[in-house]
Amino acid sequence: MSNFKITCSIVDDEPMALNLVESYVEKTPFLELRNKFSSALEAMEALKNNPVNLLFLDIQMPDLTGIEFSKMLPKETRVIFTTAFDHYALEGFKVEALDYLLKPFDYAEFLAAANKANTWFELVKGKRESILSKEKEFLFVKSEYKQLRVKLADVLYFEGLKDYIKIWLKDNPKPILTLMSLKSLEEELPDTQFMRVHRSFIVSLNNIDVIERSQIIINQQRITVSEQYKSKFLEYINNNSL
Repeated sequence: MSNFKITCSIVDDEPMALNLVESYVEKTPFLELRNKFSSALEAMEALKNNPVNLLFLDIQMPDLTGIEFSKMLPKETRVIFTTAFDHYALEGFKVEALDYLLKPFDYAEFLAAANKANTWFELVKGKRESILSKEKEFLFVKSEYKQLRVKLADVLYFEGLKDYIKIWLKDNPKPILTLMSLKSLEEELPDTQFMRVHRSFIVSLNNIDVIERSQIIINQQRITVSEQYKSKFLEYINNNSL
């Protein structure tokens, strides 16, 4: 999967188990730890705005079990259960967990489960790239109970607003509003045509009018390139300058 990293979080109410899985994640090159939580309720709130690809999830926890929590996750977030009880295996299968680690497990067992997840994400990414290579001129988005076909060449920029995205188009003063996260959209867009330059903006590289210091001007709209994305954007500019 080349440079692709699986973003992940850990949920476990036992501090020792939490720290052990954290140490395993940190020495696995294709995993990127975003957060760790001591309860499903704590994780639920945080993951709402910052979803991850993969969750290492304990099952038997107070207030909300891992099985119950897994049913609330978006379909893009996959789960590897970590538990001391083997009788949950069938329930784990029903919620389509990628794997099931029985405590106490060592790094070899953890790595085998992580590799299984890596293979799954490789297959998904491969399918997405195949679809994009065939249909990269258009994007279908749901807006007001309709599926709209948006021509990518007409897109000026995407603006993220919590759970929604505004799609600003050429010759159209009103944006299309669709329920989607900017992160999931970013994964669907061809990176030769679009780049994220701010936590709230993905711009069309072909429709940039002016670059002024740390700002991009597209159709008279000023968009700031934030520090997080500046180096990647500057690399693109340098590679395409005379």
